[in-house]
Parts: sequence; structure tokens; C-alpha cells
Amino acid sequence: MLEREYRYYQDHKAELDSKYESRFIVIVGETVLGDFDSPAVAAEAAKSQHHSPGKFLVQFCSSKQDQTQHFHSRAAF
Repeated sequence: MLEREYRYYQDHKAELDSKYESRFIVIVGETVLGDFDSPAVAAEAAKSQHHSPGKFLVQFCSSKQDQTQHFHSRAAF
């Protein structure tokens, strides 16, 4: 789940980190939906565009160091 979005971020990390420095971006597929001040605002914006939780990646952009956080869910469907 979200492998495609994460791979897109990793493949374009330098470009995205430079363009969206210190911002949270929402990635769906291989598209950046926008940049936001906080992860909560980013998630709400994605949901308001009818993207279901678990179908988009919220990523903090920083060229200073690897800031990627991994969250593991125990949800079962």
C-alpha cells in the first residue's frame, strides 16, 4: 500500500524537497496534489478531494536530512 507514491517521492526527492522545502505534500499515484503547512491540513485537503485514507501519501519535504516517517497500521479489512 502506497508503494507507488513512496517510490515516486524517492525517485524525485531532490526536486520535491527543493520545491516544497519545509512543507507537507500530498501524493496520489505519481501526482502532487498540493503543499500544506501541517500533515493534518494536508490529509483533510486530500480527503476533501475525495481521496480515501490509505490511498494518498502525506510527506514532509526537507533537503536537510531524511525526514521520512513510517506508520504501521494494525487495521484489518
